[in-house]
Parts: sequence; C-alpha cells; structure tokens
Amino acid sequence: MDQKIAISVRDLNKIYKLYDKPVDRLKEALGLSRRKRYKEHYALRNVDMDIRQGETVGIIGTNGSGKSTILKIITGVLNPTSGQVEVDGRISALLELGAGFNMEYNGIENIYLNGTMIGFSKEEIDQKLEGILEFADIGDYVYQPVKTYSSGMFVRLAFAVAINIDPEILIVDEALSVGDVFFQAKCYHKFEEFRNMGKTILFVSHDLSSVSKYCDRVVLLNKGEKLAEGSPKEMIDIYKQVLVGQYTVHDEPEHGTNLLEDEQVSSAAKGSSAGAGRGSLSKGAALQEGAEGDGHTPPADALEYGNRQGVITEYYMTDDSGMRTNAVLKGSRFSVHMKAAFYEDLPAPIFACSIKNALGVEITGTNSMVEKAFLEPVHKGDEKEAVFTQRMSLQGGEYLISLGLTGYEGDQFTVYHRLYDVMDVTVISDKNTVGYYDMDSEVTVKDV
Repeated sequence: MDQKIAISVRDLNKIYKLYDKPVDRLKEALGLSRRKRYKEHYALRNVDMDIRQGETVGIIGTNGSGKSTILKIITGVLNPTSGQVEVDGRISALLELGAGFNMEYNGIENIYLNGTMIGFSKEEIDQKLEGILEFADIGDYVYQPVKTYSSGMFVRLAFAVAINIDPEILIVDEALSVGDVFFQAKCYHKFEEFRNMGKTILFVSHDLSSVSKYCDRVVLLNKGEKLAEGSPKEMIDIYKQVLVGQYTVHDEPEHGTNLLEDEQVSSAAKGSSAGAGRGSLSKGAALQEGAEGDGHTPPADALEYGNRQGVITEYYMTDDSGMRTNAVLKGSRFSVHMKAAFYEDLPAPIFACSIKNALGVEITGTNSMVEKAFLEPVHKGDEKEAVFTQRMSLQGGEYLISLGLTGYEGDQFTVYHRLYDVMDVTVISDKNTVGYYDMDSEVTVKDV
C-alpha cells in the first residue's frame, strides 16, 4: 500500500514585483500609472512535490533557489501567487531565526504563544513546558525578553519549542548551524527519534553530510525551479555540478520533471575534441592503458563533467607492494594514481581525490593545492600523473573514490574534469571499531 501524502505541492508559483524606484510602487498602488513599472521575479516556478508520511526529505540548492520560500508557503507564512499546497498533519516549523517569536515577550510567554498558534490549549502546553525548558537548557534567561538573547540561546529555545510540541510534520530551515556542537548533536539525536516514530521531516540545509545521513530523498531546486529529485547521493553529486555551472537542462515528459543531462555538459574548451584521442573519457568509461588486465572500469552511470581543458585519462589503485588492486588491508599503505592530459595552457591545475561511503557521505579527501604538492602552470600538450599515497585507516567495508581536475583562473573556480564514484575500494579488516575511522589507539589498563 502506498504511503499517505503528508505534503502535496502542485504547480506552485511565487512571483515578486521588483520596482526600480519606490515612487513607481506608489504610483501603481494609487492607480496613477498606465504602464507596468515593475519586473517580475519568479522565486518559485511551476514546482511540484510530494512528501509522504514518515519520510525525511531534504531540499538543497544554491542561494536564491527558492528553498526558504517554499517552506514559508507550506507553513502558511507566505501566500503563493498561484498553485496549490495541501498539508495533512500538524506542522511545527523552525524557519529563520525569530520567525513566530515576539521579541518583547520573555521565553515562557513565547512558548505559550507558539503553542497556541499551533493549536494547543494552555493545559497541553503546561504538560510540555518542563520538557521544553529542559531541552533548551538556557536557565533563568527564559524569564528575560528574548530580544536580550544571544543567537545561540534563541535557537535553543526555538528548536526546543518546535521539537517538543509533538508535531506530525517537522520543518527545519538551516537553523541548527547557530547552536554549539553539543546542542547540534542533541537536535540530530531528536531527529533520529522522530524518524523512528514515523514522523515526517522536511529539512533544508547547506550541510551536505547531514543531508546524506538523515534524508531518505532529496529535492534539488535551482533559480526557483525543481531541477531533479532522487537519492541524497545522486542529488548531491548533481548539486555540485550546479555550483560550478556545469549542467544543462532537458525535459523528461515521462517523469514530469526536469533532470540534468547525463552526457558531456560543456564544450567550452575549443580544440579539446580534436585532441581527445587518448585524453578523453566517454560516459562511464576511461582509458585504462597499461592496466594489464586488472578489469577495473568505472560504473556505467558514473557522473562526469567539466570544460575539458584538462582531462583525466587514466586512474587506478595500487597496494603497498605496487600491485594494482581494489582491495586494501586496513593498516597498510595504498596509492590512488591519476593521469591527466592538458589541451590548453593552465595557470595551476589542482588534482583532487575523495572517498565516500555507499550512502554518498564524503568521509575524507585532499588535493594537490592543500598538500602544497603541485602549484605550477602546465602547457598545452603536457601530461601529468598525481599519486595520492596514504595509510588505510577506514573500517572494513566498501567505499567509492571520486577524482577531480580543477583550478582557479583569477578568482574564478573552474572544473576541467570531474569523475564521481569511478573506483570502488574494499577495505579488508579483522578489527572494526566505532565510526568511519580506526584511531589506532594503544590501550593500557593498570592497577591504581
């Protein structure tokens, strides 16, 4: 049986009128102007979205993509220009700092104000008050006007109210970045409790690790439009593509949404095709010259993009004896090899390597600029090999390796070529500790 829909958004539009001068707004309001004196700005354009009961759904996108706007419309803070929003369940929302609070009231008064707005009686709020105060943990400041609070105290109280009034749907908009690390840990623990209880969570954040860890599904917005939706790993990879402007959009009538092109997204580097030969990678395939039958090829759905002024031509992994492999013993040293060919003169290309787990959470990574290993220009026709050598400290399991060739041209960050999740590595271990890493601890116990 299909899950019940908690939030349904259909053909949602939000248009703002932008005036060049305040007097133009006044003239239009008084009916003194016959011509249109404003430009229309679409904060949201034709957005469709369904959130099922019990799901934790993330919304990601660049600044100005419409993330906060859609949350405000869902919670009733804003009215849409057109479209429909249907909500089935009691919502508790933690939007930007200050939303729903009266700055002149003290903390206790604001707790009752927010609870009443959501629909609780005074008696019901009385029963929840102790839990709210315990979670906020701001002491006697709760009796002071909230306008005197620090931002950290404010977010503690706001989140404590939102999380402890037993909502069926929790909506959070980038509010947790204000709290200290201990409070954030407490909030995320509460998230886990909510998920286990089958509550619905709609979550906006720029913290991609949290999105990967907590969300069942992710919606990607860009410039007010829904670009795609899918698993956290897929959407985060596409979002990184959006951040550097390496994407194109096409319509997918079957699915009723816009998705990103899977093929090569840019031909900005003139002449790169002519020089492709050994240096180019087709979708989901790389030159493996000299691989000597190791059988290591990237998956067919590997994400690849860049302007191809420089191209990753070959990549492989070796163990501590120099043998090519994709299995590494925990505690041993291993190397990731990455070869590149250059089709233009470039000021200082950066070679990058990162490791994710199967959920798409980036665990670790580095690059040649951070390590101060290569800060030199390259010339058209050059070929380079970067080798990342390190000790394997990850717990036993399966991981994915991504590679990048990027650089700065002036102040502009440029992607020459990126390959996401193109190698898998199996870590073989007879001792797994807690978390991602083994701290290689020496433990001693002695009499006292």
